[in-house]
Amino acid sequence: MPMFVDTSPPGACIFCRLIAGDIPAARVYEDAQTIAFMDLGQVTPGHVLVASKRHAPTLYELSPEEAGAVMATAQRVAVAVRAAFDPPGLTLLQANGALGGQTVGHFHLHVVPRYEGDGVSFTWLRQEPGPDVLNAYAERLRQAWGPAQG
Repeated sequence: MPMFVDTSPPGACIFCRLIAGDIPAARVYEDAQTIAFMDLGQVTPGHVLVASKRHAPTLYELSPEEAGAVMATAQRVAVAVRAAFDPPGLTLLQANGALGGQTVGHFHLHVVPRYEGDGVSFTWLRQEPGPDVLNAYAERLRQAWGPAQG
């Protein structure tokens, strides 16, 4: 994960200032709800960030419409990245909270072109708890879903 961590207060975060035009950015795309711009810390050539324009710290604070708009913009960016950089793979990354790896407290997705030997890795210890545990997890989620989740 990157070494940069934005410690600005909400509403004054680096992305809010970028959206307002107070700091420069290499903008790729912009619409009413989203903005896409080049990440200053390029993981690979063509690494783009897609953010909600409204300040929402994490996925949890986005409206469903904003979440859909960000994903639609990310898909447009991915198609452009493929046309411009021709990577053999692409990773979308979204982190929530410090423990999740989030370093800027403003919702955003990373669109990262992937190349052989690019040094990027995602590893974890695979766990296979079995069908009874998986079904219990699924039930917990269904119970949590509730009417507010749609």
